[in-house]
Amino acid sequence: MSDFQPTQRTQVKRLPKRGHYDRETVYNILDTAFVCHVGFSVDGQPYVIPTNYGRSDETLYLHGSAASRMLKTLSGGVPVCVTVTHVDGLVLARSAFHHSVNYRSVVILGTARLVEDPAEKMEALRIFTDHVMKGRWDDVRQPTEQELKATTVLALPLEEVSAKVRTGGPIDDEPDYALPIWAGVLPLEVAVKQPIPDAQRKNDPAIPGYLKSYSR
Repeated sequence: MSDFQPTQRTQVKRLPKRGHYDRETVYNILDTAFVCHVGFSVDGQPYVIPTNYGRSDETLYLHGSAASRMLKTLSGGVPVCVTVTHVDGLVLARSAFHHSVNYRSVVILGTARLVEDPAEKMEALRIFTDHVMKGRWDDVRQPTEQELKATTVLALPLEEVSAKVRTGGPIDDEPDYALPIWAGVLPLEVAVKQPIPDAQRKNDPAIPGYLKSYSR
């Protein structure tokens, strides 16, 4: 599995040692998150929209309402930038200047295509569903023809991609290590709580096993 080749646009220039172009790192970051931010421009006005996504091999799928301005714009071939970020910890240094964050992030540049093939569209919807909650697709009612028509799916090839990762503790100026100030890392993670049943439930099945064992 070859690495992504950095381009002039994806080469990490600020702290280049944090740049990663191997598929293992990129795919791990994408597969353990489910919210991305989609950046694009319409008539000179930039927009950044948060949304869900799913990945299949070297393709990132986006979806939403057929009335979505974002999806209509992107399906017309407008250049797009998609970012995904994990925040793993707050890095507290002895100086305000050297405070930082431990993170893992991916930037994807490219042009999306409209998914028109019904089989690929249905498969993309399965990927979305199982990406957020693995195993859920097999439990739920499948989309109707009307629901499929009301949904737009876009495919973005994973070609121009880079990751950037920061780990470890604070990096202070040498004289500051003598200061009597606590420094270190406050780790952060997603916490899963007890599922809350729908108040409108009509039957009351047991909580699915994939929900009990859910983690990101």
